[in-house]
Amino acid sequence: MIRPAALATLVRLREVGYGLAAIGAGVWLMALGGYLLTPVGVAIGALGIGWVVLASRRLRFRQAVDAPGVVEVDEGQVGYLGPTVGGYVALPDLVELRLITLRGRRLWRLKQSDGQTLLIPVDAAGADRLFDAFASLPGMDSAALVAALDSVAAKGGRALSVASETRLVWTRPGQRALR
Repeated sequence: MIRPAALATLVRLREVGYGLAAIGAGVWLMALGGYLLTPVGVAIGALGIGWVVLASRRLRFRQAVDAPGVVEVDEGQVGYLGPTVGGYVALPDLVELRLITLRGRRLWRLKQSDGQTLLIPVDAAGADRLFDAFASLPGMDSAALVAALDSVAAKGGRALSVASETRLVWTRPGQRALR
């Protein structure tokens, strides 16, 4: 009954829709008025606004799956299982997060306190789960995280240049940024 492309768009936007529904429910309760329903409606509407903002950031963080490998996020640990390389990084051990462009592909560069790094393609399967993991890092601004993806000159999720470029997204408070 619904075209597959339209259904895929609705599924992708469902979290934003839930937030908009919460805003609508809050406005409806405020319209009913009264000493009890108005504050409850304001609270539900405010939660809905927060939900829409967070969902829209997550939506912008998602990329089309174009790289080999799978990203796993499990209990404070981020893993990338690629066809030739991969590994795991515990979020408490993470000291630096960079977005790099290498040979035309954008990668997250996660650096641990012992100097080991893990490269994760931005467009790997499951990479959208990294938003919540990265947003939980101390001092991380989720708007800056999304802006890092938007600021790289890209078209269709792929970097336009072959040159290597690096953008520092986050460092652990109290740590010096190392290249």
